[in-house]
Amino acid sequence: MKHFLWILALVVLSTVELVVAQSSQGIDDFKPSEVNQPGKAFPQVNSEGRVRAQISAPEAKLVQLDIGGVKYDMVKDENGLWTGESEPQDEGFHYYQLNIDGASVPDPGTKYFYGAGRWGSGIEIPAHDRDFYAMKEVPHGLVSEVNYFSKLTQSFRRCFVYTPPGYETNADKRYPVLYLQHGSFEDETGWPGQGKANLILDNLIAARKAVPMIIVMDNGYAFQPNDKAAAHARPVSVFEEVMITEIIPIIDARFRTLPDRKHRAIAGLSMGANQTMRIIMNNLDKFSSYGGFSGTSNYPSASEIDPATFLNGQFNDGKNVNEQIDVFWLGLGTKEPEPFPGSVGAFRKMLEKQGIGYEYYESPETAHEWQTWRRSLYQFSQLLFQD
Repeated sequence: MKHFLWILALVVLSTVELVVAQSSQGIDDFKPSEVNQPGKAFPQVNSEGRVRAQISAPEAKLVQLDIGGVKYDMVKDENGLWTGESEPQDEGFHYYQLNIDGASVPDPGTKYFYGAGRWGSGIEIPAHDRDFYAMKEVPHGLVSEVNYFSKLTQSFRRCFVYTPPGYETNADKRYPVLYLQHGSFEDETGWPGQGKANLILDNLIAARKAVPMIIVMDNGYAFQPNDKAAAHARPVSVFEEVMITEIIPIIDARFRTLPDRKHRAIAGLSMGANQTMRIIMNNLDKFSSYGGFSGTSNYPSASEIDPATFLNGQFNDGKNVNEQIDVFWLGLGTKEPEPFPGSVGAFRKMLEKQGIGYEYYESPETAHEWQTWRRSLYQFSQLLFQD
């Protein structure tokens, strides 16, 4: 009888421990991430947005899952297989990595994405509004890779160009163009990859919510050749010059564009918002619409912006800005850290003081990440090139 009671007590205790463990780890409905490499079961995501990673490293002493600025210790089993989970993550795409005995490495289970200045792991936390960038049974456009030699940088460069559905079959039709830039430590693969720009436009065009347009996604890092930049403490960016004198002429020559300012827009995220604002304000003869996603050109932020001196006084004449720009659009996530809310807020105050009209959008419950920028592109592109 005592033996039976002892076994029963162990069963009860084990059950309690299991329940406690499950409650502390959240809901156990993990599924492989949609951006896993083919046939890979890990990483996984559950309905709470927790990420579960797994890797074989028998000789390792410490393995951690590094995501969202937090490192989570993983646990090794008797076969040297390490498993660990994160706290719930925000909806959308996130970069992450594994840390093995102090060395940060990509997770071999995922596809790789360029972000944070390296090729590394990414994961999708399914968003409640993911339908707007989902792959659907609608007509799809084409994303082409265009390689070109830049005389300004003395190097080969490339851009990705989205042409909308019907571009190949309707040889007489010409299209407006959106030049769309990535953020810092990212490159031209960001918008067609993490950003899902082509799917966003495919779905909008199919729903007749956006005008069919060409989207050009180039690399925002463009510097003077080493011999010309040697006298400077840091590389000198010539991206604006590359955009105006090389990229735009190449696109107008190779694609059926409407090559005038009324049919040309420019937008970017974070660093790209800074770059594209400078470009449009210095070249209002080339562009008629602007989109700034999580950024402006007053970075780091100041509490007040003097329009007489900011960007060489380009915003000093509010009436002229209103006449020149058809769509002036700003977007920000509600969970973005400083200095982004401060800089965008100060910029908005300056616009309002100058009587400059603009559209403002807040992405609910997202930070300085791709879900904010996907939503921004979705909102912004619906306003472009409307008669």
